[in-house]
Amino acid sequence: MDRGKYGSKIHLITERNGLPLSVGISDANLHDSRALIPLIKGIPPIRSRRGRRRRKPGKLHGDRGYDYAHLRQWLHGRGITHKGIESSQRPGRHRWTIERTMSWLAGCRRLHRRYERKADHFLAFIGIACTLICYRRLTK
Repeated sequence: MDRGKYGSKIHLITERNGLPLSVGISDANLHDSRALIPLIKGIPPIRSRRGRRRRKPGKLHGDRGYDYAHLRQWLHGRGITHKGIESSQRPGRHRWTIERTMSWLAGCRRLHRRYERKADHFLAFIGIACTLICYRRLTK
């Protein structure tokens, strides 16, 4: 699964405080809407204090790249509320957490510029970086 001459784009779903829940990579020229369904399906079960484990988020905040009728129908079928779009000129409080997490990932020197030729290796380093982000955030 080599990404070729176009490079890679990191797709990310975080929880409310910015901890990564699901991470994926794709070709740089792939539209964001094509990556949403695999990211939602990749969210692991979340342990709750009582009741059974949650397998999906309750609501989703996204930008215009995720605002399509077929995606809204798919999310509605899974019981996820789509909470509209935020402007790209002035990121709101929900999008700001995603941008902050992406800057945490960009702080990892190995991820700033892609050195690996194989996508599997690049995804593994992203996983390690997300683990470090979660560790640092949870130890505070």
